[in-house]
Amino acid sequence: MPLVGTGEIVTPAAASRHGVGAFNVIQLEHASAIVAGAEQANAPVVLQISENCVKYHGTAAPIIAASVAAASGASVPVAVHLDHATSPDLVREAVGLGCGSVMFDASTLPYGGNVSATAEMAAWCHERGVWVEAELGEVGGKDGVHAPGARTKPDEAAAYVAATGVDALAVAVGSSHAMLTRDAALDLDLIAELRAAVPVPLVLHGSSGVPDATLAAAVERGMTKINIATQLNKVFTAEVRRVLAEAPDLVDTRKYLGPARSAVAGEVARLIGVLNPR
Repeated sequence: MPLVGTGEIVTPAAASRHGVGAFNVIQLEHASAIVAGAEQANAPVVLQISENCVKYHGTAAPIIAASVAAASGASVPVAVHLDHATSPDLVREAVGLGCGSVMFDASTLPYGGNVSATAEMAAWCHERGVWVEAELGEVGGKDGVHAPGARTKPDEAAAYVAATGVDALAVAVGSSHAMLTRDAALDLDLIAELRAAVPVPLVLHGSSGVPDATLAAAVERGMTKINIATQLNKVFTAEVRRVLAEAPDLVDTRKYLGPARSAVAGEVARLIGVLNPR
């Protein structure tokens, strides 16, 4: 199955009210686990590389190249997406490396500055056939702070999409990044109002803190792209700890990273099922 664009996965899912799992890559183990989980579920998936992930690796090329390679060898449609990029230079680099979509995050700017910066970046990307996501109504928690009070206004969201030309919009409806507990309470009525007002697919950030039943309800109300990172890290780390606790003398990293990769693949498959109940 060839590498596909995020729009090829998300746009039809939005039309049919299905959810798309968009999972963050940190190391190669994450990329291969996410692809394996999508293959188990026989469903498309989005591999996401965040600006923070690029900073961790020191450069964008190795982790994006690895993700593109993992996606290209999959038996299901897989897209590679740059997540939470605040740097135009990083957006341009990632597009050159094979990312077919980007999330340009100017959400910390005042509304006018957000519109101006995002519109300029969207125009550049669209000239190159790249799908663009943006954020309105800052979703808290990128630095570990739970800020569930932020909300995106439907009328402002519709105006923002019209002014920027973005292809998808991340909105604040009660979730928060980096939550270790799964007890976030989403405003499901607001999601429905946003879906009615906004002509592009909606994106839920901070989905790791949302219970399964609420994730399914959010998709039913109109969310499409569901971003998940921390939950996979919890599963990965728990399995590493389990293996090392049972065999504290292990030094071969394959002996604990392999089981962790398998555990993440299983969780990806399970979460894709949550987003698309049969």
